[in-house]
Amino acid sequence: MIESPAQLPSAAAPAPELLLDVNGIEVIYNHVILVLKGVSLQVPLGRIVALLGANGAGKTTTLRAISNLLQGERGDVTKGEIRYRNERVDKLTPADMVKRGVVQVMEGRHCFAHLTIEENLLSGAYTRRLNRGDMNAALERVYAYFPRLKQRRASQAGYTSGGEQQMTAIGRALMADPHMILLDEPSMGLAPQIVEEIFHIVRDLNTREKVSFLLAEQNTNIALRYADYGYILENGRVMMDGEASALARNEDVKEFYLGIASGERKSFRDNKFYRRRKRWLA
Repeated sequence: MIESPAQLPSAAAPAPELLLDVNGIEVIYNHVILVLKGVSLQVPLGRIVALLGANGAGKTTTLRAISNLLQGERGDVTKGEIRYRNERVDKLTPADMVKRGVVQVMEGRHCFAHLTIEENLLSGAYTRRLNRGDMNAALERVYAYFPRLKQRRASQAGYTSGGEQQMTAIGRALMADPHMILLDEPSMGLAPQIVEEIFHIVRDLNTREKVSFLLAEQNTNIALRYADYGYILENGRVMMDGEASALARNEDVKEFYLGIASGERKSFRDNKFYRRRKRWLA
């Protein structure tokens, strides 16, 4: 007997294409200091993935391992592998990664202080070798997302606000026409209103430009509101991961990272006591 369409089992939704696959990497600094201890994570195409954890958990080291910026800090990936679009990339140069569409926005923004906003943006397109028309089009694309930068385009970056410098750093990355941006601590040192604006632009770039993001962030609350998936690092290890909405509802995450337990916000002293009894610490 042939089943009617209503009786046929529904097909499972196809899994999203995997853009980045970090598999069990260990990172050692100065041939002595073990910082990452078997970190594994994935970034599907077109998603925002948050890398969460306290200062010193290994978030920045993870991003630098992916973008191959570790050597400047005397660090090396000693175990595991990093694959981008199913190609092993952990032995490539940072320039090779940029050409493949992976661009990192460093913690602390690192704008060229003596250059104007527009000159900073133009430096992001160095590897693309654009003609004048295409360069102007790329600039207008950035200014469409960051209209404040267009107003300040002739100002020296060193004399602009922290929020404008963060926008400049993201805009400079966008000038490289990336497929994935590694965004390190975008909220650091910024007012809450500016942080919301930055994260809203990140979501807009993800939705409209299909740029994937792996963002390292200490502000767990806002990161989980804008991300699709999250990984929590503790002492160089991934201790928890899951859909961002599920992590935001998780009692451990609420207690240890948001300072909330049983619907009540805890004091810093209470938080220190709770952290001693984290159930997932190795």
